[in-house]
Amino acid sequence: MKNTLRSLATASALVLMATSGALAEWKPSGPITMLIGFAAGGGADTQARMIAEELEKRHGWQIIPEQATGGGGAKLSAKIKDMPNDGTVIGLAVTETYGYNMLANPKAGYTQADITPLTTTAGFQMGIVSQTSKGWNDFGDVIAAAKGGESIRFGTMSPRIADIAFLLGEANDVEFNIIEVKGGKAVMNGVNAGDMDVGFMAGIQAKGVAAGDLVNLASALSTPLKMSPDVKRMDAYGVDFVLDGYFVFVGPGGMPSDAQKAISTAIADIVNDPSTKAGGFIKKAFGGPATISGSELGGLLAADAADAEKLMMAVN
Repeated sequence: MKNTLRSLATASALVLMATSGALAEWKPSGPITMLIGFAAGGGADTQARMIAEELEKRHGWQIIPEQATGGGGAKLSAKIKDMPNDGTVIGLAVTETYGYNMLANPKAGYTQADITPLTTTAGFQMGIVSQTSKGWNDFGDVIAAAKGGESIRFGTMSPRIADIAFLLGEANDVEFNIIEVKGGKAVMNGVNAGDMDVGFMAGIQAKGVAAGDLVNLASALSTPLKMSPDVKRMDAYGVDFVLDGYFVFVGPGGMPSDAQKAISTAIADIVNDPSTKAGGFIKKAFGGPATISGSELGGLLAADAADAEKLMMAVN
């Protein structure tokens, strides 16, 4: 899985090969509803609305943002699968929606076949984070504190991430008090308030790390963290699973190829342009764009689902 994700990330700049002619020829038949699987006001919602604004500006498409939250993207996916697949409906979720979340909640009523993958916009800078005032320099210090009798409150924001926290404890013969909340902002608030000792954060920690208030103790990715490239990955602490993930735009299943290519290319062009508000925001909040589409994106989603199945087996 790690090698697959590395190769996909390396190729991300090359996968959008649709011509400018495809953009010029395709036009939506009406307004495009953009479903957003995240709470209003957060980083994901902000990037979606900035992308919508720029799509209108560049192409004259009317974009109607609409919140569709719940179930880690499950409600968005269950809703979008029954909507028109002509390019007038798209949605922003995360790759985890079509891996762990899909397998963990089969009653949600969607599969990867029910959506058309369009393009990713950015990856997560997922790290294990604490306040600098804790005096911990890496995750080994957290393990040592736990073994010394300290109760470690470990913040997570999804069942998949909670499973990883459990495996980290199991691999190191300690038991963490795992606290699951909604969203990385809630984890950061919990750590800053002292309600959590340590927690997973997916890039929202960047400002605090830069200011010296927060410290990345480990990378939860298959690659180093951009903001803290010297910290160890989780395999150094006995866990081979990673939390690589991306924000991903999808459409209903069976979307025509001209609509799929035109929308994917239009979104990727925006997020890869640092002069746009969306591009600038993504660089600041998520370490820069990561645009993967077409068959490469389909392969990434399939690999994510296979990895999620292995993770569930490891925990159970």
